Order: sequence, then C-alpha cells, then structure tokens
Amino acid sequence: MKRVIHPIEQESFRRLRARLDTSGLPPLTRAVVERVVHSSADLEYATDLVMDEAELEHAHTALHADAPVVADVEMVAAGITRRETVCRLREARSGPGLTRSAHAVRLAYEEVGPGAVWVIGCAPTALEELLTLDASPALVIGLPVGFVGAAESKAALRESGLPAVSNVSEKGGSAVAAAALNALLYHPASTEEIL
Repeated sequence: MKRVIHPIEQESFRRLRARLDTSGLPPLTRAVVERVVHSSADLEYATDLVMDEAELEHAHTALHADAPVVADVEMVAAGITRRETVCRLREARSGPGLTRSAHAVRLAYEEVGPGAVWVIGCAPTALEELLTLDASPALVIGLPVGFVGAAESKAALRESGLPAVSNVSEKGGSAVAAAALNALLYHPASTEEIL
C-alpha cells in the first residue's frame, strides 16, 4: 500500500532540502538523514549521524520481510507508524545493577530472538544491555538521549561491529529513533522515489 503524503509534509521536505543538500547521499542514508532532520528540525544531524548504506539495505530487506521491531520505550513504539512493535517496558522490573529499560530488553529478546530490528531512543542502559546479548540484530537504531551514558553507549554500539544507526553526540530521543526506522519503512521496496 502506497503511503499518502500530506501537503504539509511535502512542503516541510521541500524547505529542508532548500537548507540541506542531501542529494549526494546514497538512497537509504538520505532517507534516514532527512527523516531524522525533519522530525527534529535539527540540521546538525546531517553530520552527527553514523550509518552504513549496505547495513541499511540489509535492514530494509529484513523489515520488508516482516522482521520483528523492538522499541525500548512506548514513546518510540508510538512513533513507529507502519509496524507493530514489541515493547516490554511495562512488564520490566528494576533490580540491583539492572534498570527497567535493561530488563525490558532482556524480556523483548526472549520474545523475538535473533534477526530483529531494535530501536532505542530513550535509555542508554537499554542499548548497553542489548550489547551484552547475542541478539544478531538486523539493525540497531541506537539513538538514546542524555548527559549520562548516551554518547558512551552509542560509541560502544559503533565499536561492537553490529549493523547500526547511531550518532556521535549526546542528543537523540524517541522522536528521532522512530523517525530513523520510519525512513526505512517508508522507503519502497522498489527503486522509485517517495518524496
């Protein structure tokens, strides 16, 4: 089913492209950069985001073959508009040395197993926990936000060798993490342009 694009969204992308030249980026990288910038109105994401086109292509294929999508918090899940997600934060409990977010990642992994797409936009501890599992993800969108652990957890993600979308700075959040995933979901399986 082709996505209907509202005129306000079309105008927003026109203005974004007038201020930021993304034409030289590979297709899926461009889609992610533009969708994240669009969701945040922050042009700095164009140079802050880190991703690999081949990894995005693999994740795009996995998503269009219905790979499970896991969100760390319900705000991320609510922002993902074209796919049901797994979010186990409500059932999770904190304990000694374990945050609720980290426990939620454990619970979600028990449910989905390897090959999922993980979307982490809130808690650095959720990303840190994912890195301890043998999750074999199709992709990790690791964009947690905060002054404690966010930049460090994203650096650890990049060092892990897992296929990932991350950024270098402390900024991130639920909206941008969901936007990065939506960019891959909205991008058609064929080569036609969407915006």
